[in-house]
Amino acid sequence: MVKSNQTSPVVGFILLGLSAHPLLEKIFFVLIFLMYLVILLGNRVLTLVTILDFRLHAPMYFFLGNLSFLDICYTTSSVPLILDSFLTPRKTIPFLACAVQMFLSFAMGATECVLLSMMAFDRYVAICNPLRYPEIMRKAAYMPMVASSWVAGSTTAMIQTSLAMRLPFCGDNVINHFACEILAVLKLACAGISINVISMGVANVIILGIPVLFIFSSYVFIIATILRIRSAEGRKKAFSTCSAHLTVVVVFYGTILFMYAKPKSKGPLGADKQDLSDKLFSLFYGVVIPMLNPIIYSLRNKDVKAAVRNLVFQKHLIR
Repeated sequence: MVKSNQTSPVVGFILLGLSAHPLLEKIFFVLIFLMYLVILLGNRVLTLVTILDFRLHAPMYFFLGNLSFLDICYTTSSVPLILDSFLTPRKTIPFLACAVQMFLSFAMGATECVLLSMMAFDRYVAICNPLRYPEIMRKAAYMPMVASSWVAGSTTAMIQTSLAMRLPFCGDNVINHFACEILAVLKLACAGISINVISMGVANVIILGIPVLFIFSSYVFIIATILRIRSAEGRKKAFSTCSAHLTVVVVFYGTILFMYAKPKSKGPLGADKQDLSDKLFSLFYGVVIPMLNPIIYSLRNKDVKAAVRNLVFQKHLIR
């Protein structure tokens, strides 16, 4: 990539996207657009049923409704920009718009990490302490848990975004990504980013590491409790109450670990292939997972399936 010789601060960025692969742009525009429609429909339906169906007015479904709303916000913060970049080669985005989009994407992703750990605690109490579940998971407990997830994610995103956008950008303004992804933006800074690296390391420990450890610990106790159940039917019933959440956790964190733990390619040819694979995996993380979440919960939860059928049936009768 050719570097610009200008030394004045940039007022905007250029999103490279898949401009080097025009055929892939056309294919992925159709795929991402269709998946985005499924995300909006599936998560909107889940959000509605958790609000409208009184049988789903329980802590687990309150968490699920927030997760669905979160997935809508997360994808909407980046997918329209991604689709536009497929139609417009070297899409230009203003500096402020880039900062807002970076904040929203980072905030939604960080919030989901914390929210999934809160959902793990809910499943831990339901299986390991079922008699005390109504006492522990009261409205006064689970609502602050969800609120703290949003606050933690938004606060982390605000800190990281403000630190990133305060850096001087006075050279190349081409972001080798679909959107204003923070790591891609940091590569363009013409000053040291050691503070950003340290702050992101701390944020990863707090927002990613601690929730993962909490989820792992919760499921150690959950599995141990399930194995102590004597009847096979009882074990199956107990595991079914947390199987959907466990599936979402494995897909969500498995993708993150694969993205950041895979070996880096050396050499310009390998680097080009790695850049393409990184972009495609980021699409999987940002689009496919939010699309899978409502499908997983709908398929694995009979109460949700019944509520969705009732919602669709009621709307059909109204028409």
